[in-house]
Amino acid sequence: MNQQALQNKIPYGMVAILFLGAFVSFLNNTLLNVALPVIMEEFKVNPAQVQWLTTGYMLVNGILIPASAFFIQRFTNRNLFLTAMTLFTIGTLTAALAPSFGFLVAARMIQASGSAMMMPLLMNIMLVLFPIEKRGTAMGFFGLVMITAPALGPTLSGYIVEHYSWRVLFWMVLPFAILVILAAALKLRNIMETRDVSLDLFSLVLSSIGFGGLLYGFSMAGDKGWGSPHVYLTILVGAVALVAFILRQNSMQAPLLNFKIYKFPMFALSSAIMVVVSIAMFSGMLLTPLYVQNVRGISPFHSGLLMLPGAVVMGIMSPITGRLFDKYGPRLLAISGLLITTVTTFLLSRLAIDSTYFYIMAVYTVRMLGMSMVNMPIMTNGLNQLPQIMNPHGTAMNNTLQQVSGAIGSAFLITIMNKRTESEAESLAADALKHVSPDTTPDQIAALKAEIGQQALLHGINFSYFVCAIIVVIALVMTFFVKRVLPPTSQQQEAQSKNPDSGPQKNATATE
Repeated sequence: MNQQALQNKIPYGMVAILFLGAFVSFLNNTLLNVALPVIMEEFKVNPAQVQWLTTGYMLVNGILIPASAFFIQRFTNRNLFLTAMTLFTIGTLTAALAPSFGFLVAARMIQASGSAMMMPLLMNIMLVLFPIEKRGTAMGFFGLVMITAPALGPTLSGYIVEHYSWRVLFWMVLPFAILVILAAALKLRNIMETRDVSLDLFSLVLSSIGFGGLLYGFSMAGDKGWGSPHVYLTILVGAVALVAFILRQNSMQAPLLNFKIYKFPMFALSSAIMVVVSIAMFSGMLLTPLYVQNVRGISPFHSGLLMLPGAVVMGIMSPITGRLFDKYGPRLLAISGLLITTVTTFLLSRLAIDSTYFYIMAVYTVRMLGMSMVNMPIMTNGLNQLPQIMNPHGTAMNNTLQQVSGAIGSAFLITIMNKRTESEAESLAADALKHVSPDTTPDQIAALKAEIGQQALLHGINFSYFVCAIIVVIALVMTFFVKRVLPPTSQQQEAQSKNPDSGPQKNATATE
């Protein structure tokens, strides 16, 4: 069946199977975060070791996502989806039965090898199945899965870890993963054209070292500090490898990841905006639980519960935003969303020791509402400018940039928080010493130290949120330059398919 016939009669049953598979794999991304302290206790490992359960998962994603463009062009979508879900299921079963910490880390990496392919594969399928005038709605429903599943993870795992074994997290996911494999084997068919592209192994090595090194280095910076050789040497090696990777791709006829997609101005602008928004979103998911748990002393489960309405709002808004995008284009939505995000991020920079639970929940939820109006419209508009043959490269680039910018942004803001916390603690301690008398009891001194630590951390978190608000303003300014991409004419599509590297055809975009 050709693309036009598919777009006239969209196989929604097949789309539902793909969405369920994506939901299961995306949920797994954050499902283990709250369980890390319990796993540390069971396997007698330290925080640096247990961190490999998330770092290892992220590294595999960082290595495989850039290569997804090759896999999507070379192999049929049916075989690729079944392989990805099978790897994910094997990893899930191994994790549930893991007899040692090493087995658990290996299981998480096997899971990641399957999960990494899901997002770029599904985005490419959406771009093939839906005509350009309906892509906003389609990507909106995909956004519901992509955003809601990871956001539900902490709340769900918080409840399970409090009442059951952490292994239940994997046993719970396993039957759904098996169900998706069986349904896909029966119903999934090939709808994407394959090409006889070859894999340049040296490019894959450079990509793995480049993106993997940057992800690992920046993710470790918050824990080990920027002065650690583990951090700065890894980032340096990653940066050098990444530069070599980009130079090699630009000199190849069939690159692993085609950087010539940045000749398309709306795609380039959408990538830049998404990088900034990813920094703001990932850092918010990190700073808010730190405030709730470490400053306010609220349990991990209730911390996850606080973030749940934001996830629900993003889930509800994704399809609505998609429909609004199809009708009005991306600019109005993105400007409105980023204005909301800027104001709410600033409000989070003014938190106090006694800010109420429901006030924090309300501000965080409205902030997520603002972000739901930005991500999918901006990304979809950028992808709409690419010729279809370059869609795998566009989706691979977007997903890679989200991973890398999220890690870099989180590390940057956590470092700012730590430095500000340290300087504030020193200042408060010096002030407190002036009021300590010889009669002060050890218990009073301990209470004073705890209060200083709490106040200093609050100040550090608030300052990081203030910096984050400034970062969001940068994205807001860029959004004013967004133009709506209109469907190319049949002649333009034919010209782009013959010479996809030439850049956008004239009149392919229109100012809103």
